[in-house]
Amino acid sequence: MWLAVALNDGVHAAPKIGGKITMQKKRASPVAWVALLIGMLYMGIPLAATVIFSLGSKLHSISAPSPISFSAYLNIFSDPKFGNNLWFSVGVGLLTIVISTLLLVPLIYWVQLRMPYLRSVIEFMTLLPIVIPAIVLVFGLLAQYRNSYLTNGDTGLYVLLTGSYVVIAFPYTYRPINTAFQAINVKVLTEAAQSLGAGWFTIIVRVILPNVWGGVLNAAFITLAIALGEFTISNALAQSTFSNYLFNIQTKIYEPAAFTVVAFILTWFFIAVLQQVTQRPSQRRNQPVIVAPAAAPIDPFGTLHTDAVTTKE
Repeated sequence: MWLAVALNDGVHAAPKIGGKITMQKKRASPVAWVALLIGMLYMGIPLAATVIFSLGSKLHSISAPSPISFSAYLNIFSDPKFGNNLWFSVGVGLLTIVISTLLLVPLIYWVQLRMPYLRSVIEFMTLLPIVIPAIVLVFGLLAQYRNSYLTNGDTGLYVLLTGSYVVIAFPYTYRPINTAFQAINVKVLTEAAQSLGAGWFTIIVRVILPNVWGGVLNAAFITLAIALGEFTISNALAQSTFSNYLFNIQTKIYEPAAFTVVAFILTWFFIAVLQQVTQRPSQRRNQPVIVAPAAAPIDPFGTLHTDAVTTKE
């Protein structure tokens, strides 16, 4: 007798032999392995070439030739501007994540609950930061806020930079959060929470947010990567960001290649740290609570009460 085929995780049920069921994993097709290999080569070859070039600063040295040299990396890490620019971009990225989350989660929640006819309007608005170039955005902001608080001081420019990052990250933060909202029944969760006496703030923070936390995390990863790699807006606003440091060392030979490798590693490092920090509370929140069953009442004669119904024969 053949059993039904299980589709989860590519596991198939084998025929039932001798009363036992053996599970067999579905093998990946050769096309999938070829596509994976091509993708790895496409990403790995340029990165490997950059690493090799960054280590060859003393390859053609007359005094002390060496096939491997970390002098380019030492020059970068010894420069105080490197750390200052790095932490500046990380701070802007984290602030952008907080602002985007505070804006989008209530917005998408309310649209899903009460205003579904606005979905197409918001979808159209998400295309504008992609269609409009960043250079047009930043010069429009400078022209609009000329001779104001936002352009006459470092604090104002910092606020303007953060707001610009929120705008350009809007398409990439909206879609994962909106996808997470579409996977849950917002109306049922809201009505259930209201029936228990919860207010709007409690519903969003303690009911809705834990259910869309995966989408919020995906949006946070993309936003942090944008903040670390964006150059046009930060350069026009004369801000000391992480990407501007590469522009400042472009006259050197091996340091830009070393900076590219370091930036690649640091981006993945900060994303991994952000994932670990944000997943620990959610993992504790999602742990199942085991409740011991209540003991059955005992009668004076020491026998357990039962729900059995006796009938006369």
